[in-house]
Amino acid sequence: MTIALPICPDQQADRLADFIHSNAPVLILTGAGISTDSGIPDYRDSHGNWKRKQPVQHQEFMQCAATRQRYWARSLVGWPVMQQAQPNLAHHKIAELENRGLLSMVVTQNVDRLHQKAGSQNVIDLHGRADELLCMSCGYREQRALMHERCAALNPALDNVFATVAPDGDADLEMDFSGFKVPGCPQCDGILKPDVVFFGDNVPRPRVDEVFDTLAGSRGLLVIGSSLMVFSGFRFARQAHQAKTPIAILTQGRTRADDLASVKFDSQIGPLLASL
Repeated sequence: MTIALPICPDQQADRLADFIHSNAPVLILTGAGISTDSGIPDYRDSHGNWKRKQPVQHQEFMQCAATRQRYWARSLVGWPVMQQAQPNLAHHKIAELENRGLLSMVVTQNVDRLHQKAGSQNVIDLHGRADELLCMSCGYREQRALMHERCAALNPALDNVFATVAPDGDADLEMDFSGFKVPGCPQCDGILKPDVVFFGDNVPRPRVDEVFDTLAGSRGLLVIGSSLMVFSGFRFARQAHQAKTPIAILTQGRTRADDLASVKFDSQIGPLLASL
């Protein structure tokens, strides 16, 4: 059962600190809610529902040239915000907890690499990383910034286009994308895709197994900023519950694992972590 906590922030901080110390080493699982203070929008509202149209699907991206035109045109406008984002207080606090030896691992559903920028060392990017591209034909890799430079050179009409930033480097841009030129792989002219797990694709099994192995050696699971509506993250909460590993959740709103948690902090992430 979830324990209702007093509203007083100081008491919540004491309870969270007690959970971390009593159950160290703790595995921390983070989601989009931890990066919103860095200016990166999230996908879901406080009820776990989509705020906007669902992200691009893997098969659609691979099979449809028009989908890739739309994706890269919008990304040309939206990616700079994600590229320039900096870690916020929550990321730095987690790095401090790791440095104190209280964590077994940081597992993030985010693709922004902000945990690494904040100094965390033992991080699993569950859904990959958005700053690198992978050729789906020959395996060629490159920094995403190079792709955007080529896109900008081939599509100068988008130089001064502005749009509302959307999650994961997307933008709320609607126009005729049929003339947008998408460069192929410099090595084989194949399809370049961000090295992330799009919806409809699977997290690589070795990555999942590494998290399960680390979770088995952890004494607690702390979920921060995730609704856990996506099974790729929820399965770790379910496994922890089955193993009778204590679970704490820090996020605003409902999560899929609320009835599995031993303690739930429905609170702003940054201020609560700062007050530890």
